[in-house]
Amino acid sequence: MVAKCQVISLCRSLLRAGRKYPDYNIREYAKRRTLDGFRMNKSLTAHSKVEEAYAEGKKQLEVVERVVK
Repeated sequence: MVAKCQVISLCRSLLRAGRKYPDYNIREYAKRRTLDGFRMNKSLTAHSKVEEAYAEGKKQLEVVERVVK
């Protein structure tokens, strides 16, 4: 099971990683996409769906970190 603190940490990590993009438009897109995704999934209650959403967020974080390096 994914704890609430892990979800918050993932959200903050995605927002921090998104701030590293040099282009303003991409930075704002990453911020908007992150916040929209977390807002959309905040009502999830089934553990399997929460785990899937968390895994997808982790994959997105890896992609962002790979791109901004």
